Amino acid sequence: MKIYTIRDIARKAGVSVTTVSRVLNHRPDVSRETREKVERVMAECHFVGNANARGLKQLDADVVAVILRGHQNPFLAALAEAMMTIGRDGKAALLLEFIDEKADEFQAALRLLHEKRVGGLIFVGSRIDERAAVLRGVDVPMVFATVDVGLNRLPRASSVSIDDRAMACQAMAYLLQSGHRRVAVFGGSRMEGDNLSLRYLGVLDAFRRIGQTFDETRYVETRFSMEGAFEAAKTFFRQRPDTTAVFCMSDAMALGVIRALKDLGRDVPQDVSVFGFDGTEMGKYFIPRLTTVEQPVAAIARESLRVLADMMERGAPPQNVVLKAGLRLRDSVR
Repeated sequence: MKIYTIRDIARKAGVSVTTVSRVLNHRPDVSRETREKVERVMAECHFVGNANARGLKQLDADVVAVILRGHQNPFLAALAEAMMTIGRDGKAALLLEFIDEKADEFQAALRLLHEKRVGGLIFVGSRIDERAAVLRGVDVPMVFATVDVGLNRLPRASSVSIDDRAMACQAMAYLLQSGHRRVAVFGGSRMEGDNLSLRYLGVLDAFRRIGQTFDETRYVETRFSMEGAFEAAKTFFRQRPDTTAVFCMSDAMALGVIRALKDLGRDVPQDVSVFGFDGTEMGKYFIPRLTTVEQPVAAIARESLRVLADMMERGAPPQNVVLKAGLRLRDSVR
């Protein structure tokens, strides 16, 4: 006779391993319908849980690892902080892991799964590329905050994001409508499957709508930090002083660009307009106050936790949630 494992029971019942563990431990936070379904499958399989194994699993089943990639990005830091604050009232304990934007968040996830045996993962500031293949065999619910995973077919992955392409198009369209044509774009690597690549496509869409083409020589790839954008902007504007506007793929980049322009004797926005992306708090109080795309930080944090809880506790299928963002027109664009 086949010996069934807790993972087999979870698969047959269509729920998560965490949910089966909660049923075995007689936890109250499982619906009656789900509990009866799991117990019915266990009876059909003549499954008897190991008490010691259940005890060990219970120590870690309610731990959620929040992996933040890009610790110098104030928007991502604010988002992770919001998750930690909202998550204090939840059933799971949140473990925050910071890694550099050049590091591999998926290898970090595998390490945490091995060391902590966490029950769920939230990726903040991640990039979906070939590295994500290591997650295809991971039977743990995960949520990508700020990145839409709808086309990437990771079996246990949900996402909570905005429409990056549409919002970048709106931002660039505003610059174009303001009369700017020699526009630079500061961003990261434009790899497919990334929210930055969607923002880049939005830039192209805006130019296409007015029958023009974006000048690729005005794309500047830099790190998502004020320091990285500051150094890149000093070099760029010495070579391309005719540029009249800059669209930055993060507020941190925008602030670095403004500082570099000031040091070069250029006024913002009289000489060069600067448009950011994220809607961080510091942008509201910077001089000049930053025009930006404002992402709903609290809503992204709240929805990310809700979606993950649905997957962990009720065995819900993955979801791709798209939230509304908006333009905040302030003083940095002429």
